[in-house]
Amino acid sequence: MEKAIFYKEWIKTRWYFLLSTLLLAAFTGYCLLNVSRIIEFKGAVHLWEVMLERDAVFVDLLTYLPLLAGLLMAVFQFVPEMQQSRLKLTLHLPYPHYRMVASMLLYGTLALCVTYLVSLALIGICFDALVARELFARVVLTALPWYAAGLAAYFLTAWVCLEPTWKRRILNMLVGAGVLRIFFLAPAPEAYNAFLPGLTLFTLLLSLLGMLSVYRFKTGEQD
Repeated sequence: MEKAIFYKEWIKTRWYFLLSTLLLAAFTGYCLLNVSRIIEFKGAVHLWEVMLERDAVFVDLLTYLPLLAGLLMAVFQFVPEMQQSRLKLTLHLPYPHYRMVASMLLYGTLALCVTYLVSLALIGICFDALVARELFARVVLTALPWYAAGLAAYFLTAWVCLEPTWKRRILNMLVGAGVLRIFFLAPAPEAYNAFLPGLTLFTLLLSLLGMLSVYRFKTGEQD
């Protein structure tokens, strides 16, 4: 059954997934092109100096793009389920309801991870060849909370989309906006290093919010 669910979700989101992966990779490539230009005109030593003395990571353009990618993935995946009453039909299938929604969320999570890993791989290939490992690690560790925010945005948007009442949806949106703010409180490089394990766990726990909306849907909550 999981394979059928994954295939259904793939058919529904495949074009968005491919487009978002290409766009995030393109923006990442643009950031790395700027790095190459700095090296070409001023040399690798200048790049190192800027990274050490000014705390530059050169991928700041990506800060909110993973968040946007996660938010839109949830919209493309779950809005049709609610607008076309697909969720009601889906929950009538002879399969555990929460397991079904969990499989849908797992698909979206894996798709986003692929998108984010492509971007991180490009960053890794570029910086690992140009700078010391400590500076390379600084760039990656600075960017990781942005990608975690993308997954959080996905889970929170799914929570909003699956909610059966508009009054509660608006409340969920406000809560979600406040939660996402947590991922961008400290703009300094590596500011979240000490909190990354906890932030990762917190992000994964947000996936349970969608189950709360499904419970409310099953109990007949409606506008």
